[in-house]
Amino acid sequence: MEMTMIGWLHQLGTLEFWKALLEGFGGLGPIAPVILAMVESFFPPLPLIAIVALNVAAHGGLLGFVYSWAGVMLGGTVMFLLWRRVVKRFFWKFARRSAKLQKAEQWVSRFDTASLFMLSLLPFTPSSFMHFAFGISDFDEKRYLVTMLLGKGVMVAMMALFGQSLVSAMKNPFYLVLAIAIWAGMYFASRHFCKKHEID
Repeated sequence: MEMTMIGWLHQLGTLEFWKALLEGFGGLGPIAPVILAMVESFFPPLPLIAIVALNVAAHGGLLGFVYSWAGVMLGGTVMFLLWRRVVKRFFWKFARRSAKLQKAEQWVSRFDTASLFMLSLLPFTPSSFMHFAFGISDFDEKRYLVTMLLGKGVMVAMMALFGQSLVSAMKNPFYLVLAIAIWAGMYFASRHFCKKHEID
């Protein structure tokens, strides 16, 4: 039993193992990567940047980007419409008594289309809170969805570039430095924006 475990751990550390795993994931077609990216909207602790990197590694840069963007958009649209069409329409007269919900409504009022676009494209801002706050607000629905579509497209493109750099790092270590630089840039830009707009 102990030897079997050691052998499995040794296999886990080989490049061939991870290539086989990625090929297996890639063989599942477009549904698996789209759903994986979509689920992140419902479970914020899931690291979207890792999901996009996985999709890029398994499906290539272009398809990995397209599948990830589709999943992020589907998940974000569902969450926004859930708050806007269900909670706000049927339960808001009871829920709006909450001081936290009133604060979220007031927070949205400081955003115009340009700042919403910036909020959407930064990967380390809390997307789940964004969908909730704009969903319960009076912010124009179509403007929100179109702006989010564009902002999330830029965000996923940056993440796809990060993922492609990781894949390329297997052949050239320089790309690992590039990947770390991309990740750090996205992280610090997001933290600065969150601090400026008082996002916890």
